Amino acid sequence: MAVGILEVDLISGKGLKRSEFFGKIDPYVEIHYKGQTRKSSVDKDGGRNPTWNEKLKWRAEFPGSGGDYKLIVKVMDHDTFSADDPIGEATIYVKELLEMGVEKGTAELRPTKYNVVDTDLSFVGEILLGVSYSQDRGMDGEEFGGWKHSQFD
Repeated sequence: MAVGILEVDLISGKGLKRSEFFGKIDPYVEIHYKGQTRKSSVDKDGGRNPTWNEKLKWRAEFPGSGGDYKLIVKVMDHDTFSADDPIGEATIYVKELLEMGVEKGTAELRPTKYNVVDTDLSFVGEILLGVSYSQDRGMDGEEFGGWKHSQFD
């Protein structure tokens, strides 16, 4: 089993639909991978076209337990006085990326646009992000979920 770092380069969103009838949205992203969750910052000025330009990292094992090699990207609308509202989500499958990374030491999915869909599978916008995997780099002192750190920040 190989252990490395799975990194998401979260760049931006485009054309995100409002979760509320009034006001603007304050979008952020939650990304889930095998029980580990990372959150981006809230783009209070981005509205329907946010820009995050953030890197989020996870500890990844391959072949590891469970065969569910996917990132669930949930786009959320931050609310100050009530619960945050989901806007939609995208699923990114990373099994082939991990296989290639284990074989070559590193692998990358260049920034790509992914459709964000609502629970009824209707299109609600898109996000732009890239994903990479590298073996044995940054394992000491990095902040990411897994055996050294809790999945909760």
